[in-house]
Amino acid sequence: MNLNHLNYFRVLAKLEHYTQAADKLSITQPSLSHAMSSLEKDLGTYLFEKQGRNIKLTKYGKIYFEYVDRALSELEKGERKLRELTNISSGTIELGYIYTLGPTFVPMLIKKFVTVEENKDIKFVFGQGTTKVLIEELKNEKYDMVLCSYVENEDEVDFIPIENEELVVIVSNEHPLAKKESIDLIDLDNYPFIGFSEKSGIRPLINKLFEKIDLKPNIICEVEEDNAVAGLVEINYGIAVVPRISSLKNYNIKILPIIKPTHERFIYLATLKNRYLTPSANLFKNFITENSKDKFSDIKK
Repeated sequence: MNLNHLNYFRVLAKLEHYTQAADKLSITQPSLSHAMSSLEKDLGTYLFEKQGRNIKLTKYGKIYFEYVDRALSELEKGERKLRELTNISSGTIELGYIYTLGPTFVPMLIKKFVTVEENKDIKFVFGQGTTKVLIEELKNEKYDMVLCSYVENEDEVDFIPIENEELVVIVSNEHPLAKKESIDLIDLDNYPFIGFSEKSGIRPLINKLFEKIDLKPNIICEVEEDNAVAGLVEINYGIAVVPRISSLKNYNIKILPIIKPTHERFIYLATLKNRYLTPSANLFKNFITENSKDKFSDIKK
């Protein structure tokens, strides 16, 4: 039994005429007869019986036809879906990204991409999360690519720098540090500090900044998402180091640029090495890298 024989059977069952079915299938009538004989032998029953010059389905042929027709229809749906998803001009791209990129960066990136005429019919499926979660989901093939922080010891993943984010200190407007216009991290000593969770990609970078000045922050709680941090800072629950994201302006807080220690925070495009990307996903990847390579060609991870 093979897929061609099932397709032949479906056509013959609908037409109930060997000559017409063979013509539609573009095969010879003897080839069709041989295929049906092989299929009946495999199944151990007759599927057709003669009715004058024509044929008709047997009782068992009618039962089998329902299953074959449904199965082949599902396969055809699957083929159409795959062609739709992998079409370079109308495929679907599954993109994950860290929370900080949601309000502005990703929407502007998508807008710029779909403005190109040949890209306008490409669809996206989006997801957000912390870097650690996104990388795991990338490896589990939930996403074609993710925008996140760099993660060490991920040999399966290719990280390409595409954007930088300024890190700032945020404090409540009622906090003593709110009188300052910029900050040295050493000035944060002993103040209650709101940290990012271990799942966050920015956590290692912030840890390194404090290690540079030999200071251990007084962490009173840990959260995953930047706006949750800003909300706690607003009520003067603690202070924090965060990326300068556009939504910070919505909070009653003071934003302090960090003058010491010096630092750089990069966002990376992460894809799996030696893993197939659909034509549309590969097009989007090239679009991102081409638009960022001049800015970040010399960056070291």
